Amino acid sequence: MIENIPLPETDDPVDAPFWEGTRRGELCIQTCLQCGRMRFPPRPMCPSCQSGASHWQRVSGRGRVWSFAAPSSPLLPAFEKMTPYVVALVELEELPSLRMIGAVLLTAGGEVSGVSAADVHIGAAVNVDFRQYTDDVVMPCWVLA
Repeated sequence: MIENIPLPETDDPVDAPFWEGTRRGELCIQTCLQCGRMRFPPRPMCPSCQSGASHWQRVSGRGRVWSFAAPSSPLLPAFEKMTPYVVALVELEELPSLRMIGAVLLTAGGEVSGVSAADVHIGAAVNVDFRQYTDDVVMPCWVLA
């Protein structure tokens, strides 16, 4: 485990159900009850119809790499121990305009470090995997399919 990396707050009422899902090993997306549009990141109001009513829907966790970065010199010293690593912006299978960011892994349960830009390409198929950092922070990552 990498120490001192910044971790998200998981008790905000707007996105707490997302983090509850990751702790269960599920990728859940906020969905508008009025127009049915899925959205990420979570928001208190739908950007399409302005409804405040939403629910959380489990999605497949499959997608494709839309873009990626392989930082050679991380901005924060805590991430230096992880290099090399790759972070991808993934378009989800359910709705290509719905994108999520996360670290790329070579195998399920694998390490974040040790992945290079040569291992990844735009359009690569990926599946979600989850890495636990603390009792309440479980982050989605992407495994190359």
